[in-house]
Amino acid sequence: MIEEELKIIPEPAKVSLNDGVFLLSQKTTIQVDLTSTRNGEYLKQVLALQYGLILAFHKSSESNEGKNSIILKTSNEKELNNSERYSLLVSKENIIISATTSVGVFYGIQTLLQLIPNRALKGDKISLGFSIPCVAIEDFPRFKWRGFMLDESRHFFGKKQVKKILDLMALLKLNTFHWHLTDDQGWRIEIKKYPLLTEIGSKREGTITSQRFLRSNQKIKAPIDEIPVSGYYSQQDLRELIQYATERFITIIPELDFPGHTTAVLAVYPELSCTGGPFKVSTRFGIHKDVLCIGKEKVFEFIQNVLNEIIGIFPSSIIHIGGDEAPTRRWKRCFDCQARIKEESLGSVENLQEYFTNRIADYLGLKGRQIIGWNEILNDNLIDNALCQYWTNYFDKVLEHIRKGREVVMSEMKALYFDYPYRLIPLHQTYNYDPIPSNLEEKFHKKILGLEACLWTEYVKNNDKLEWQAFPRLIAVAETGWTPKNKKNFESFLRRLERFLPLLSAFDVNYPKKEDFLQDQ
Repeated sequence: MIEEELKIIPEPAKVSLNDGVFLLSQKTTIQVDLTSTRNGEYLKQVLALQYGLILAFHKSSESNEGKNSIILKTSNEKELNNSERYSLLVSKENIIISATTSVGVFYGIQTLLQLIPNRALKGDKISLGFSIPCVAIEDFPRFKWRGFMLDESRHFFGKKQVKKILDLMALLKLNTFHWHLTDDQGWRIEIKKYPLLTEIGSKREGTITSQRFLRSNQKIKAPIDEIPVSGYYSQQDLRELIQYATERFITIIPELDFPGHTTAVLAVYPELSCTGGPFKVSTRFGIHKDVLCIGKEKVFEFIQNVLNEIIGIFPSSIIHIGGDEAPTRRWKRCFDCQARIKEESLGSVENLQEYFTNRIADYLGLKGRQIIGWNEILNDNLIDNALCQYWTNYFDKVLEHIRKGREVVMSEMKALYFDYPYRLIPLHQTYNYDPIPSNLEEKFHKKILGLEACLWTEYVKNNDKLEWQAFPRLIAVAETGWTPKNKKNFESFLRRLERFLPLLSAFDVNYPKKEDFLQDQ
């Protein structure tokens, strides 16, 4: 067997194949040390649910490692360079997964699961067991931020689908779930101090059916489908999903989009705008001219109260505050905003968002949290530890800030926006994208934390469409985030993907046919 015959995605950093196989059967046991108990229970559950293997489970020590066992262990020697590193050794006698942290052991398990033959997924008889090739793997990720963003403001998918996404992310060694939960078209988080945010702000009358253009490239209004859209997560729901993600070593980063994309807020509290409204939760997409009024103190009181509850729910040290596409049209004519410019010596209306962002960042900083925002938040006076998420335009400005010490997550729209069809962003375009710019000096490469794929759901109305858009492109993102650059090869990836797709089928994922995701090849 040659290395490329292994169906592992992401491609491991170091792989050595040896002679022979390990026979995985009902007689195999799972042995764990004290720090690997949770991982052992997870492996036992997955093997039972996906492969019908019911294995005995018990604790052991290094001096008593039995044969015909899967051994999970965490060493005391700390890996200073990478806490997600693991080693996987498959011999004829046993399988040993070792790491310096629990997350490393967990990722070793994900690799092991991909070594089990696909026929095991089809319910083949397991009396004789399944052969796993003898292999030695030393593995670690290239980037520490390997993410997927799901927009549930435009359309709501619910707990079951989010858990399914988290399971798939875990299999792919993705570790960051960015959850876009508020926008013009809906507010999806229960805030106990402001119950009307979900009672009113989570509901809209319908959705625009398409975006049409005249020959002059001027937009004309398309009809609304008049199909109501609603849904939100209670705080209990959120805690359940956070726990589910934590068990899979995935951090959930919530995004509350401010000061723009706030029509769903203004529909409930029009006094937070510059004009006083009235407003409705928007049925149309794009940039909306009505945004939060930065001149009013009640706006900051509202945001701080909301953030207090968010902090109480989400353990993530990072909170996403959006910051994109905030037009200044209303601020220019607003008495309160103009007064704020004068009082704070901001100079011009363009500096209002800078003031807003730093003030929110300062508040979150006092609570021990760090902000991230889309690249529109960048300015020369931005608070030092604010993270930037790049999506489009003004990349020279992003490079400038990287060279000043700013850390960036890359979400290049032309490669990582999965709301676009495959004919515009085919699989090879996503796979060949590299998050480190070619013109960035090597000494600044560590400022690129990693990459994150984004799925905006304006025209993604159901779970089948969500999965169709995301897979297999998200699999390509996982390999870019994990695999050393010099080991990446698209043709190898396609061969491995052929053997990986049955795993998607086992998860009941609705993914496109090969001729669809390989468009423009």
